[in-house]
Amino acid sequence: MHLAHRVVAAIGGPHPSVSFEFYPPRGPQGEAALMRHLDALEEVAPDFVSVTYGAGGSVADRSAASVRVSRAICAKAGPALMAHLTVVGHTREELETIIGELTAAGADAMLALRGDPPGGPRAPWTPAPGGFGHAADLVQVMRAAGCDVGVAAFAHKHPASVDTAQDLRALAAKEEAGAAFAITQMVFDAQPYADLVARARAAGIGLPIVPGIMPVSSADQVPRLEGFCGAPLPATLVAALRRGEGDRAAEAEVGAAWAVDTVRDLLQAGAPGIHLYTLNRSRLALEVCRRVGLRGAALLEAGCDPPLGITTHPQSVKVR
Repeated sequence: MHLAHRVVAAIGGPHPSVSFEFYPPRGPQGEAALMRHLDALEEVAPDFVSVTYGAGGSVADRSAASVRVSRAICAKAGPALMAHLTVVGHTREELETIIGELTAAGADAMLALRGDPPGGPRAPWTPAPGGFGHAADLVQVMRAAGCDVGVAAFAHKHPASVDTAQDLRALAAKEEAGAAFAITQMVFDAQPYADLVARARAAGIGLPIVPGIMPVSSADQVPRLEGFCGAPLPATLVAALRRGEGDRAAEAEVGAAWAVDTVRDLLQAGAPGIHLYTLNRSRLALEVCRRVGLRGAALLEAGCDPPLGITTHPQSVKVR
């Protein structure tokens, strides 16, 4: 099966999909460490992994890093790869070139993102000369190149949006442009995800929407994660992390236990899969998968049952 189609098939399949997200590390040591973490995560046979479009440096550096890491992951002949790409700082011609390089590296499933301007997500947005203003424009170019395309969705309002209705209009435009699925920014409980799905379905958006989860490893991460997800973390989670502050093992246990409960609630709510943000580490992500019983299609088809209590398609919006 075409690699891109494997991603779409996993998200639309009979069992919840399992996927992990990484970013391009800097230097040979970072890349070697990433490969070791990928090896560790093969225990759960993820349906696909994704590689972000990097951060910092020139646009040429970011694209080169994404292509290099995509090629290394695809060479492992493991799960399908989904590469991220943003329109920030690129002309249409440059984006077409990068898409060609990524597909040549083996990443023919892609996540189309507008991306944040240099001043951050709340800064005024100005497209690059000859570039695109919206992720939907990038979806069309990726589809024309033969890629299966995913997009971002926001359980909490995007920092630059006026309201959630604006987010829904953007998501609808991306679906109309040819997107096949969506992955949310980080969620730390199931209700915002369920609310997003309910709003999307009411607006006529039919994309499968996969929630993104990141197990928290320390209290120090809280401010940064709140910036990523666009909303405060649950007060109960923050308080538990603060109680264990300074004890790394205790903080990690709080984060793992919270993520396990959240994943179970999300699957019970009908999520078609779980996308785990790893920060290029494997320990916590693997621990969550072990406790929940998450396994990719390769293991499920070999006779391993999915976790008890999972409700899959169609997506429901009921939360325990």
